[in-house]
Amino acid sequence: MLTLYGEQASFCDGLPRRSFLRAGFLGAAGLSLAEVLRLRATASESGAPLRKTSVIFVELAGGPTQFETYDPKPKAPIEYRGEFGVVQTNVPGVLFSELMVEQSKIADKLAIIRSVHHRHNSHDPSSHLSQTGYYKTGKKGGPNQSPCFGSAVAKLRGPNVPSLPAYVAVPSIMRNGQAAYLGQAFRPFETISDPNDAKFEVRNLQLAKNISLDRLGDRRELLSTLDARQRIRDLDGASDAVDDFSQQAFDLVNGSNAREAFDIAKEPEAVRDRYGRNTVGQSMLLARRLVEAGVTCVTVRCTGWDDHNKMAKGLKERGPNYDRGIAMLVEDLYDRGLEKDVLVVAMGEFGRTPRINKNAGRDHWGALMSVLLAGGGLQPGIIGASTPKGEVPADAPYRPENILAMIYRHFGIDPAHTFNDFSGRPRYLLEEREIVRELV
Repeated sequence: MLTLYGEQASFCDGLPRRSFLRAGFLGAAGLSLAEVLRLRATASESGAPLRKTSVIFVELAGGPTQFETYDPKPKAPIEYRGEFGVVQTNVPGVLFSELMVEQSKIADKLAIIRSVHHRHNSHDPSSHLSQTGYYKTGKKGGPNQSPCFGSAVAKLRGPNVPSLPAYVAVPSIMRNGQAAYLGQAFRPFETISDPNDAKFEVRNLQLAKNISLDRLGDRRELLSTLDARQRIRDLDGASDAVDDFSQQAFDLVNGSNAREAFDIAKEPEAVRDRYGRNTVGQSMLLARRLVEAGVTCVTVRCTGWDDHNKMAKGLKERGPNYDRGIAMLVEDLYDRGLEKDVLVVAMGEFGRTPRINKNAGRDHWGALMSVLLAGGGLQPGIIGASTPKGEVPADAPYRPENILAMIYRHFGIDPAHTFNDFSGRPRYLLEEREIVRELV
């Protein structure tokens, strides 16, 4: 079926969701920022001219219900449809849950796939699939076994503006948003702080307290001197003239581009209010600022969707913030003429069970989920359909890998590209590489 129209959370698996602190003048695992930049350039495999495209990926962590978002079933029995009603969107005949009222006003700018499915019902393997294209195997938790799409984009594309990171996580890294065998240089730059906090600042962009700008300049001069001596010793001329990666590190910390991009306080108060004065809304706004400034890939972690118990109470608190934030994000991108260059994706790791459980909640359900896409020059519309009670796809079934294929398509990246894994074996970015053809 295709209808075309023109804070720390806990999950039922008990794993903590607090991100590792990677702030200050040193990078992850003891790497200096200059070393991270150097690793990126050494590993980079892209030399073609780049169109300045970007993606904002909203991780609906925990697995949102399809019934109470984009695929309501008003004619199903109460134990399936739930207690919420529906809202008519601005597209005749297309209904959303009443919790998605702001998105219903811009439904003609959205692509909703109601027929995404896979075979797993556990958070960690399913999240890994949705963010890498591969299930995670073995014990729950731990680092990625395959690289997240954001790390692959950072490696193959890099930033749209050299003085900005390629891959940014707001406010924290996704559950499986790491680089795996691509290396630490392609992990995301995390804001860590809450963009809704009045004292919000990105500590990664601040100098260490014992380093003044004068001392930073002295270090730059020292590095240049040491590098000059190395060039004299290098009779074969194999070393570069100046270490550009140290220069980039200085520019990122001492320059203005990154600080301007992350400075959400520069947004007009009215704009901030429209996004919503909450973590999700302000994270969406910061994501828009970052892609507009030149960041290639931004992930926004919107957590708390693991509604096993008293689902209605949680959705009343969480649903409107998400609805308002993403509706404003999409509308803002259109208003700024960015709807072709920026692709927005909102996806969890699975959907929820068709029948409401004895605890007034819904459990994990990989057999059906709804996914939102917007922008990216794609054709808006409702793609696919589910059965009358929302159990499985009834038309146009797709998998999470097909959504990732759309992200790679947006960047002009071939998902058949291979990297060597930890064992030295070549691995495809995606083994299932079909795109969602109704969108193009």
